[in-house]
Amino acid sequence: MMEWKPDVARWVQVYEIIRGRIESGIYAPGDKLPSVLKLQEEFGIATATAQKVLHRLRADGLTRTEPGMGTFVARKEAEGKTPSGDS
Repeated sequence: MMEWKPDVARWVQVYEIIRGRIESGIYAPGDKLPSVLKLQEEFGIATATAQKVLHRLRADGLTRTEPGMGTFVARKEAEGKTPSGDS
């Protein structure tokens, strides 16, 4: 379990971690991201929180979802986008 910043929404904190992994190459273009269940296990977050993280990554162009297959790092990364912090 991680130590949460009390003044930042958990989904934003997890989003920033996953985004950092994408930007640093830990998750390379075409790599499959962890599932909602795996994110829940790794970060100790609720299903809705994990889904929001994956949705925001997709909305920001960092990932793509293939129905029945999972979520994958997009070939072309979006630049300069950060979550607004709303919960």
